[in-house]
Amino acid sequence: MTDVLTDREVPPPSAAAPRRRRRPDLGVRAFVVASVLLVAIGSVVPLAAVLATAFAPGALHRYGEFFTSSVDLKILRNTLVLGALVGTGGTALGFLFAFVQTRLDVPGKRILHVLALVPIVSPPFAVATATVVLYGRRGVISNGVFGLEYDIYGLDGLVFVLSLSLFPVAYLGLLGMMRGLDPALEEAAMNLGAGPWRILRTVILPLLAPGLVGPFLLLFVEAIADLANPLVLGGDYTVLASRAYLAVSGEYDTTSAAVYCVILLVPSVGLFLAQRYWLSRKVRTTITGRPSGSVHLITGWVRWPIFGLAVLVAAVIVSIYGTVIAGSVTRVFGVDNTLTLEYLREVVMGVGQEAVRDTVVLAAVATPVAAAFGVVIAWLVVRHLRRTAGLLDLAGTLGVAVPGTVLGIGFVLAYRPERYVGPFEVFPSLVGGGAVAGGAAAIILAYVVRSLPAGQRTAVAALTQLHPHVEQASTDLGAGPLYTFRRITLPLIRPALLTGLSYSFARSMTSISTIVLLVTPQTKIITSQVLSAASTGRYGVAFAYCTVLTAIVLAAFGLIRLVVGGGATLQRVAATERQKP
Repeated sequence: MTDVLTDREVPPPSAAAPRRRRRPDLGVRAFVVASVLLVAIGSVVPLAAVLATAFAPGALHRYGEFFTSSVDLKILRNTLVLGALVGTGGTALGFLFAFVQTRLDVPGKRILHVLALVPIVSPPFAVATATVVLYGRRGVISNGVFGLEYDIYGLDGLVFVLSLSLFPVAYLGLLGMMRGLDPALEEAAMNLGAGPWRILRTVILPLLAPGLVGPFLLLFVEAIADLANPLVLGGDYTVLASRAYLAVSGEYDTTSAAVYCVILLVPSVGLFLAQRYWLSRKVRTTITGRPSGSVHLITGWVRWPIFGLAVLVAAVIVSIYGTVIAGSVTRVFGVDNTLTLEYLREVVMGVGQEAVRDTVVLAAVATPVAAAFGVVIAWLVVRHLRRTAGLLDLAGTLGVAVPGTVLGIGFVLAYRPERYVGPFEVFPSLVGGGAVAGGAAAIILAYVVRSLPAGQRTAVAALTQLHPHVEQASTDLGAGPLYTFRRITLPLIRPALLTGLSYSFARSMTSISTIVLLVTPQTKIITSQVLSAASTGRYGVAFAYCTVLTAIVLAAFGLIRLVVGGGATLQRVAATERQKP
């Protein structure tokens, strides 16, 4: 007999002698304080400023006026109709592409996948501007090919543009879900004689129900909160986001803008909470731990109409982004196709150079901050906080739950004292006065709070899958929480950091709703320049900005992946630690 215990024979920590309760680490406390300050200054205070202004005694009569005004009620109805149609259309497109990828035996899947992701890295109104050129009254396709003078401005144009711009969000979520469905259920239905359509109707769709509702709610919220596309393509179709923006920028009526924001917040926040519920339900009910069997791809003639529809959508995407690129190097695309570098030269080396430089610098500063705090907040919520974990988690996601227009108006109300006097006027003195709302600091802060939730949610999911015993082994050997986080946890959740960095940079470079009210002549932003060019009909300049911006985002993706690297495994982390002196 030997007294040596093998690894399997070591008593678990719960069976060992009770240890004294450790005091919270000073570094962990510092992270908690920093995270709370960030979400408070960036999200909570601006939102509170909007609510304080909207519910001030002098503003209460505006609610009565709103709900008795036929014009305001029409704006509310327009907003809800737009959200419902975009949610339905975008989710349907996402399901179409996910179904083709996972259930059809067709060629060119990789190309379709790449084309479906193109709208993610483009400015929000690149699609709108190209749509006007292609399908407007004098559009290259609508008028030049079919001889139609179609009015693309209004509800139909907005639904088309927003559905095409936002459907990748639904596609990525549904693609993961459909790949995680257990093929054994479909095999059982096939063995009982069910055909492809019946399997889709009675097996796949019921299992995907929570996964379909989640993207629908998310697209609904994104659509009603969008500002850029209604300004470019809305025409007479006014929605709450554009009405609130015009109330501030055109009428200087911050009270009415705050009231519009509160009304917009009700469906946005309510459906955001419903989306979180459906997404959590999706994980529990539709995905098994390890799918068994193999998917039987559809091989009959029925696959070709479905595949053809996906190819048609992909062709529209190619035509739109081809127009963006072609429009940036032609004098007047579709009218005078003479090649010219005038617009690109104006953007890269002319008056647009300052906007490109400022945008890249501000996004480069905001990106690591947003990604780092996203991972840190997730680490605190999952590993260290108990009773307050839910509050910090919710506060961290306010940047995406609150519409960008509402957040931007909140920045103006909270941090520009000449426009707002109330319980929050102390904050401008803490963060630099009125210059913050119109300068780089406010824009960086807006970028951070809008980009932080993506990295936070990804890191929460990654940490949930990482067993706490991995980190506990390090702390039992005497390592502090911060050392363990830096040497063990962070390398293992590196894909979450990569996601946070990539999404943060792309979101910062293409953001417009939150920062459009914060831009001054001293600080120029690409998206603001695109909006100005598109609104005045200078489509060549707008296309040049979009082309340069997209190229910068794609180059940044490659650089981030090169610097951060891929994922890590326990073996890699252990090998790295063993090589250190």
